[in-house]
Amino acid sequence: MAPPMIRRSGWSRRAQYSLFFGFVALVAGAVLGLVLLTVSLVAPRTFADIRGAAIDATRPIAETGSAVAATVEGLASGAGDYWDAAEQNAALREERDELRRRLIEAEAVMRENIRLKQTIGLVERSREPIATGRIIGSSQDSPRRFAVLSVGSENGVANGMPVRSSRGLIGRVVDTGRFASRVLLVSDRANVVPAKLLRTDEAVIAKGRGDGTIDIRPLEVGRNPFRPGDIIATSGTGGLYPPLVPVAKVIRLDDDGAIAVPMARPAESGFAIVEPPFEPAALASDPLGDE
Repeated sequence: MAPPMIRRSGWSRRAQYSLFFGFVALVAGAVLGLVLLTVSLVAPRTFADIRGAAIDATRPIAETGSAVAATVEGLASGAGDYWDAAEQNAALREERDELRRRLIEAEAVMRENIRLKQTIGLVERSREPIATGRIIGSSQDSPRRFAVLSVGSENGVANGMPVRSSRGLIGRVVDTGRFASRVLLVSDRANVVPAKLLRTDEAVIAKGRGDGTIDIRPLEVGRNPFRPGDIIATSGTGGLYPPLVPVAKVIRLDDDGAIAVPMARPAESGFAIVEPPFEPAALASDPLGDE
């Protein structure tokens, strides 16, 4: 006859020991419970001391569990804060870039408005200007210095007329088209401007050097009256240019003269006006000569 498939616990010594110790533990727990109950009824103060000792005994375990729980919670919240911070930083970078773009656009608009206001103020102070236009091009590396103005004969512009901006004298018209004109800059070597030193009212001659600078020479030879920073303005001699229009600023001395830079540069001016000659007969006589 085959042995049964399910064996009774009595057949296993290990199972018997488990049952025995479980029973002993159950009895011991019941006895301990009865003892504690009796102590709590008979001697409450002693029972309170026992409870305090039990709390002290379980304190390390409680602290360890609390620390582990806090660590796990900190790791979870820290990871969440890290990802939140990363997302916030990315959003802040995008916002910063957008603000930077808007700032650049606002600065460009502000500069354009400043140039327009300067031009408007220049037109208001000028003597019946012929035309106001935008400087749409200028030579930079060529030994000849020209600028192109967006007004021409259709606007009343004629050869020889002086051209100025809010910063000072730019030059004079030498070629005129119907809708545009070419201006000979004060820095061109063919342009000679009768001028004076504002600090002393001494008459001088300003002639372009063809490299973006202007050669300033006094009429009195043998004496150098210039200082770095001196302002040179038109004198009105010859009748073409009106007096007291800024022409150049001295940057260094040179023998009995000085080297200066134009006060009005086409790249910085943006807008310019064409004026009639200070004296109408100046266009017919053209005392300064042509190119």
